[in-house]
Amino acid sequence: MENTPIKFPHEIRDVEESTSAELLDYFHGERTGFVQVGPEGYFFPHKYKEEAEKYYNFEARSDDIWIVTVPRSGTTWTQELIWLVANGLDFQQAQRRPLTERFPFLEFPLFVHPKVKEELQEENKDSAEALEFIEQISRPGYETLSELPRSERRFIKTHFPFSLLPPSVMENKCKVIYVVRDPKDVAVSYYHLNRLFRTQGYVGDFERYWRYFQQGLNPWLPYYSHVKEAREHAHLPNVLFLRYEDMLVDLPGTIHSIAGFLESPVKQEDLGKLLDHLSIKSFRENKSVNMHQMAAVGVLNKGEAGFVRSGAKTASQPQKEFIDNPKLLNSANEWVEQNVKCFKTI
Repeated sequence: MENTPIKFPHEIRDVEESTSAELLDYFHGERTGFVQVGPEGYFFPHKYKEEAEKYYNFEARSDDIWIVTVPRSGTTWTQELIWLVANGLDFQQAQRRPLTERFPFLEFPLFVHPKVKEELQEENKDSAEALEFIEQISRPGYETLSELPRSERRFIKTHFPFSLLPPSVMENKCKVIYVVRDPKDVAVSYYHLNRLFRTQGYVGDFERYWRYFQQGLNPWLPYYSHVKEAREHAHLPNVLFLRYEDMLVDLPGTIHSIAGFLESPVKQEDLGKLLDHLSIKSFRENKSVNMHQMAAVGVLNKGEAGFVRSGAKTASQPQKEFIDNPKLLNSANEWVEQNVKCFKTI
């Protein structure tokens, strides 16, 4: 007997008409409009309205491993690390199977607007393989993941904040790894991603994008609401809360933390190979993790920065987009300072 679906508990409201019209002018991947969800106003494309309850009712399994982040917080890097640690450092399989297949992104299909899908299908009409891939990335994650056999451990990526995760994730005590990153670095990386992916299709400059970022007018934001919810869950035994900047400083330490959390120890003699695999140079050239398939079917815009960009940097070093605009940097620093007052540490 199937469980009775849980009613989605949060209000979903359309973004104010003039704001939505402006955003549609600058984000060409969405064609209908945008919504905001719950008291925090989490931002999504219009499709979320009809899909919210199905995502919320997705049935997590107790042996699932989830990564939860604000986009561009070191997610892909950490995914590869998690998968390899949990799978006995099976580098051969990691090279053979794309990360998107090994560690599916639950809600990515929300961002494949039907009209964008039609355009991609038309452009790839002569390739059966490309058309099949377009179908795969358009199919809701709650369907494809539910079909995986129970004998196969699932690795699931999501950017949903804790309040929008399926309740079964926490009820079944799934392992959840959350990574937080400096919001200014997130914004710069997310800006380039929004330009790169046709499903977002951002055409404005960084200063405008930063304004939207601050206002929470981009998917999965507001940033500080997302991080605050994660911090409220960080004490739970099935949640591991990591800082990207700490990972940069001590990756071996992070590897051992994740290995301990997943109860999958990494031998000291294997550490060097894993560190080399995760180096930014190796990562950028690794077709399994750099969205090679997405580029091949035209989901990625040409002429933009690649999916794996600069990666590591020191925490105190502002990125070029802020260095080139000192006024914006000062304003951003003030915004960060105001917001971190509600956290003991971040």
